Amino acid sequence: MPLIEHLLELRRRLMWAALGVLGGAVVGWFASEWVLKMLSDPLQSAGDSRLSGLNFPTITSAFDVRLEIAVVVGIVITSPIWLYQIFAFLTPAFTRQEKKYVFGFFFSAVPLFLGGCAAGFLVIPHIVALMIGLADSGESLIDAKSYLDFALRLMLVIGIAFVLPVFLVLLNFAGVISGKAILKSWRIAILVITLFTAMATPSADVISMVLLALPMIALYFAAVAVTLAHDRRIAKRDAAVLEDAGSL
Repeated sequence: MPLIEHLLELRRRLMWAALGVLGGAVVGWFASEWVLKMLSDPLQSAGDSRLSGLNFPTITSAFDVRLEIAVVVGIVITSPIWLYQIFAFLTPAFTRQEKKYVFGFFFSAVPLFLGGCAAGFLVIPHIVALMIGLADSGESLIDAKSYLDFALRLMLVIGIAFVLPVFLVLLNFAGVISGKAILKSWRIAILVITLFTAMATPSADVISMVLLALPMIALYFAAVAVTLAHDRRIAKRDAAVLEDAGSL
């Protein structure tokens, strides 16, 4: 397609994705109180006998927090919609036979994103316990918006990070990058994953960093295995075509 048609297609896909997230945010608004309770429970558990909880310093803080939760919940629960729009936009880059793999990419990307969000949620109590535990005396009254910004961003970023290996496979199937090139960069990939998990978690919380890094490294090497197998299949197919052409 011409460039202008690609841009129009991208705008249409983004519009549908935005409408899906908006609809999910409406549902998220009604679930925001429950989500806020779940995210604030680690504060109560980590506080023990000391006072530990969320502080709403301004009159609009509670509304801002619930609105942010609603948007993030909308992004999470509508992940099948906006992930589908991404894959549908990239589909024309594939051959007719390769397009059938798009469904496999899509159905693996959705659970990986949700699994990444769940992994982020599971490490939040460890991070909270470590950080509050550093306050040996006194009360821990934490700004609600700052805490929710940290917790929700952690979940979303890790969810997206879990999906990135799928896009590596997608780029390989589209002929943009080879499996050998991905494997050759394994040291850089592990370094980036380690730095990413170190920035996503407090520097003193090594356990949470390892818990996040290990599945991400495993997903990276799984993507490497898939791309290498795909490259071998393509090489065999091309060799067979050349052999048939030579025999004519």
